[in-house]
Amino acid sequence: MDYVQPTDLLSDATKAASRKASLSVRDLLIRSFLAGGLLLPMGWAAGEVSFVRMLRNLGWVYLGNLAGSLFYGLLFYLAVTNCGTAGSGAVGELMKSAAQKKTIAYMAVGLRGWETAFIKGVLCNWMVTLGAVLAMASRSTIGKVVAMWLPIMTFFAHGYEHSIVNMFLIPTGMLFGAAVSLSQWWIWNQIPVTLGNLVSGALLTGLALYVTNTPKKAASMVIPLRTDETASAAARQAVEAD
Repeated sequence: MDYVQPTDLLSDATKAASRKASLSVRDLLIRSFLAGGLLLPMGWAAGEVSFVRMLRNLGWVYLGNLAGSLFYGLLFYLAVTNCGTAGSGAVGELMKSAAQKKTIAYMAVGLRGWETAFIKGVLCNWMVTLGAVLAMASRSTIGKVVAMWLPIMTFFAHGYEHSIVNMFLIPTGMLFGAAVSLSQWWIWNQIPVTLGNLVSGALLTGLALYVTNTPKKAASMVIPLRTDETASAAARQAVEAD
């Protein structure tokens, strides 16, 4: 059957988290250089992954994501500008504008801008991690694509902030001439957005799904116990009556 039951999905997710946590640093860097995912908090809640191993995985993956994003951004800039010999055109102007909106615009309103970036980070990774989990609810390729399409499109359509996307977008915009400094990139976007992504990925998706599915398992273990106790009490009463 194509559809995966929630309890089976939780089991698959925690096993995936365990596999990710056991990867070597080399594999973490290589895989995160190419792409990234966030399932580790669910594995930690289930006891499959230790807190230290979760932080180790997230740290190395974040570093690999940053390296891959910067590398691709540099190649993208060189491709658009013919290795710096031509103008950037409309594409470069779009990248510059986006980089400035994601940093200078937040800085202009001070603390409220930092808070806005954080909240957009929360909302964004809620959608992203929900898409990743929903993809596990199907066993077919088309089912996975359809399941994850809506939350991912919601993130883009609403203009939320994702730390990994911004690792490419903002520094690439800087290469194209955006008036953004390194400190402005990190203080007014990368740091608050990363924190928001972590909060929603861990609390609103991973741990929330774990909590809502595990009590049923515990309840199913308690009911037979009470039934056995009731049967034993009835047996004792029957013996005493005789």
